[in-house]
Amino acid sequence: MPSLFKRSLLPKLRSFPLTADAVGILSGAAQFRRCLLEKIASATRRIYIVALYLQQDEAGQEILDALHAAKLARPELDVVVVVDWLRAQRGLIGAGKQPGNSAWYQEMTRTHESVVPIYGVPVQTRELFGVLHLKGFVIDDCVIYSGASLNNVYLHKFDKYRYDRYHVLHNRELADSMQHLVQHGLVASKAVHRLDLPNLPTTRSLRNDIGDLRSRLKHAAYDTTRGTTDRTGLSVSPLLGVGKNNPLNRVICELIASAQQQLTICTPYFNLPLAIIREINRALARGVKIDIVVGDKTANDFYIPPSEPFRVISALPYLYEISLRRFAKRHQRNIDSGQLNLHLWLDGDNTYHLKGMWIDRRYTLLTGNNLNPRAFRLDLENALLIDDPYGEWLEPRRQELAEIFQHTRRIEHFQNLETLAEYPMGVAKFLKRVSRVRIERLLYRIL
Repeated sequence: MPSLFKRSLLPKLRSFPLTADAVGILSGAAQFRRCLLEKIASATRRIYIVALYLQQDEAGQEILDALHAAKLARPELDVVVVVDWLRAQRGLIGAGKQPGNSAWYQEMTRTHESVVPIYGVPVQTRELFGVLHLKGFVIDDCVIYSGASLNNVYLHKFDKYRYDRYHVLHNRELADSMQHLVQHGLVASKAVHRLDLPNLPTTRSLRNDIGDLRSRLKHAAYDTTRGTTDRTGLSVSPLLGVGKNNPLNRVICELIASAQQQLTICTPYFNLPLAIIREINRALARGVKIDIVVGDKTANDFYIPPSEPFRVISALPYLYEISLRRFAKRHQRNIDSGQLNLHLWLDGDNTYHLKGMWIDRRYTLLTGNNLNPRAFRLDLENALLIDDPYGEWLEPRRQELAEIFQHTRRIEHFQNLETLAEYPMGVAKFLKRVSRVRIERLLYRIL
């Protein structure tokens, strides 16, 4: 069954040429933290940090201290931090009422001689309906790209880590393009305000400006005018997307539709959009071998052990497992034949946050996109697509996949996954209730 998806964007994408030695892969969260701190300390022109959040904890303090030290040592350094507006003004889920990270940002600006401006970007008027989910740190002509935010677990500050992907790309044109979007597409907006200064405007008062920003972002794109459409070697294309049928979503679907031999997908929350499910089904029909790597439910960042009091958020990992079990049941024949391989990642009590795709021996997608309905409709997302038509970058790519698969086990049968009857009492009771009132489908769309 051939794909019905029109492949119109991939050939038109403008990209920046790369050399194989200009793209490095870091082996883990601790190395990611060390690399980030080293790059900040040695920066000479610019530091642009974009993340969902910069958390007030030991690792977050280490990053913010490093930024202040760099700015103090070189006042001419252009330092900008961009985080989600709403996420920065609330506490941790389940931790009670807290002032949020913005209070910490303000204290740091008040008590330091140097100034590191921290901007909050409101993608929507409510966090539930969309957040800033852009990734990428621009330091001079280097781009450090990861799906990770900045806190103890993402940066492996202590015993536990949250596993992600970590790439370092040395390319001035790419760095310029990513900085330009932050500077002119985000920070310049009337909806965007500094979180490190007191007397923040209310989100309600920004409602019209937020609507204008979201409308503009739906038509925004990275500046690739210095790029090329020639596919003469290794290259990278930055992609941006927010809302339904955006260019990033379309490229993701086109990539799956282009697969002929091998497709590998990583997602931490197994809740694939219908468009991706359809393309996976078509890929299976044309004989493509597919590997999908997800986290075991106990490796989900929302997982709460049954020994702790039940909270609604703790039901999410079980919802994702239910979705995975249904998918496995529908495709058991493909699993039996070895054409479809579903892998669960688990490494002690660490958590799993990988996203991205590997298509045949050519394309590699780096992204913070969770490949779920929320990412496809609500959040502001980005990605870097590496195109390797002549196999210049195959060995580092192979090594990254080998490291990912190191802590996985293959699901041999859908019955290997637990059912509702085996879930903790609080989780089972809640899931039965939402199923009865038919809001399960809504939950899958927004979580």
